[in-house]
Amino acid sequence: MTPAFAAGITIEALRRRLAEEFRTAGIESPELDARLLLQAALGLDHAALITAQTRNLDDSQVASVNALAARRLTHEPIARILGEKEFWGLPLQVTPAVLVQRPETETVVAEVLRCVDAAGRRAQPLRILDIGTGSGAILLALLNELPNAFGVGTDISTAALAVAHANAHRHSLAGRAVFVACDLGAALSGGFDFVVSNPPYIASGAIAELMPDVREFDPRGALDGGLDGLDAYRRIAADAPRLTARQGRVFVEIGAGQGDAVVTLFTAAGLIASRAEDFAGITRVIGASRAP
Repeated sequence: MTPAFAAGITIEALRRRLAEEFRTAGIESPELDARLLLQAALGLDHAALITAQTRNLDDSQVASVNALAARRLTHEPIARILGEKEFWGLPLQVTPAVLVQRPETETVVAEVLRCVDAAGRRAQPLRILDIGTGSGAILLALLNELPNAFGVGTDISTAALAVAHANAHRHSLAGRAVFVACDLGAALSGGFDFVVSNPPYIASGAIAELMPDVREFDPRGALDGGLDGLDAYRRIAADAPRLTARQGRVFVEIGAGQGDAVVTLFTAAGLIASRAEDFAGITRVIGASRAP
């Protein structure tokens, strides 16, 4: 679907019409997306967009808006169109090689920091492993919060690792982050204080039922968790005792309804498991530690 707005329209009129087109197309946040696309197309921040709302747009400006709007109307996520998504206060580059990080994933970061603060360890030289790092979101958020921590991010995709590396440089964290191409944690030895992961957890047969924003644009390898969605958790649970230090902790994001199954996997591996909810009250993170 290609919008056909014409030159001479004001910014405010275009914003309203764009939001209406998005709403009709079933896009969840039509007002916000219309504003963000206008800002990107016109090179304006939010305040400038408001100040200039009565300005008439010329042919080239309208063409820029039409091009971006056409992409959004295919349900391409706004973050992919803009090439950037904020996570834990850090703007991060996103490309087709990585998942668009979602707000609920911040629960993993919050749980690690809760553990760190409970033990008074913010200033310690903690070692963190992020399995399947993607854009580097979880690892970089933690390194930004923990000034003396050092992190390793793994991913089977070298294209994803290039994005994570670029994001580390962008936020001056590259000196404390190393990125390794491997399958989960296979190439690493142990000794990590925290192992974190947002692994693939969608059952293979359920991918076709996902929202088009996810199904059509997120890399399948970052979604497909095998027949029951639990393949990565089986391997992380089995590897956790090897990868963690004696007092180390594991925190993994899970899909809705997977809590009992993932707890069972970690318990069977000899670990003590716990649960944490996201902002919507859904069990989103399973924590695990070695038994005393």
